[in-house]
Amino acid sequence: MHLQIIPLLVLLIIGSVYPQYDYDYGVPDDYPSNLALGPSGPNCAPECNCPYNYPSAMYCDNLKLKQMPIIPTGIQYLYLQNNMIEGIDDDTFKNVTDLKWLVLDHNHLSNANIKKGAFSKLKELQKLYISYNNLTELVGPLPKTMTDLYATNNKIAKIASNILEGLENLTIVHLEHNALKEDSISGAFKGAKSLLYLDLSYNEMTKLPTGLPPSIGFLYFDNNKIGNIPEAYFQNFKALQYLRLSHNDLKDSGVPGSAFNVSSLVELDLSFNLLEKIPAVNEGLENLYLQVNKIQKFDVSSFCKIIGPLDYSRIKHLRLDGNNITRADFPQELHNCLRMASDIEL
Repeated sequence: MHLQIIPLLVLLIIGSVYPQYDYDYGVPDDYPSNLALGPSGPNCAPECNCPYNYPSAMYCDNLKLKQMPIIPTGIQYLYLQNNMIEGIDDDTFKNVTDLKWLVLDHNHLSNANIKKGAFSKLKELQKLYISYNNLTELVGPLPKTMTDLYATNNKIAKIASNILEGLENLTIVHLEHNALKEDSISGAFKGAKSLLYLDLSYNEMTKLPTGLPPSIGFLYFDNNKIGNIPEAYFQNFKALQYLRLSHNDLKDSGVPGSAFNVSSLVELDLSFNLLEKIPAVNEGLENLYLQVNKIQKFDVSSFCKIIGPLDYSRIKHLRLDGNNITRADFPQELHNCLRMASDIEL
């Protein structure tokens, strides 16, 4: 089994295998996590808070602001979530070209009120949080220093083909809960050569998009309307370890025999689909979720082409509950094939 190991630091950034979107904004990397806001320092917008101990951070959240505050020089971490801000002007960030974190979640931002060059002055921006707004297109162009982009729970239906061009440091992208179709994003990520984590769950795709970078290790398409998988589609992702396709319209006829025979894959979620057979998977797969399909037969060949002292499946956790199958349907050779399985749920 040849797995490309995801660096520990990246795993810590991403969180668990099934990260919850209810994330904690945390604090800048340089600061302790038990940040307690004290009296505000002098280098701060009057309506905001810039703690003496953390003078490069400005907290303007939950203030019912309708406009962006004046941002003084020296601020690198700007928290503006939970306001009513509607737009961003060209000169909003003129004093803070070295801003690193920008949090704009839960505002009233729309593309029409964000000037085209609003983010172009931010030469050191790393993380942009712009979820829960009224965007219909992905904002940009974005700085080439970007590593993390959160734009969930908008109305995004389009990503311009050049909007992510040159973002070679971009590692994590969350675009779940939007209105994206496959044609609207095909080719949009071609410049994101370091992309590791891409979540496109809860969109409107009926097919898998083309042109995604082969560097992706975490790829999520849950809750779309995907009905088929092109032959060898996932073989293009040499680092792919975690793949989720739950709550789609997959049927046996839309899944080629080798679709999931990906040697790097560790976890595969195909739950809540319309499958009647267990699809063939690579012997190196460890976790397989097939609950709530229409599976009626347990075929050992889906897991093991041959069985021997060194030839067996590495499956540890297998979910088959919510199907038309019982333990009486298990073939005799199952235990030799799935000898590492500690949990088979029916």
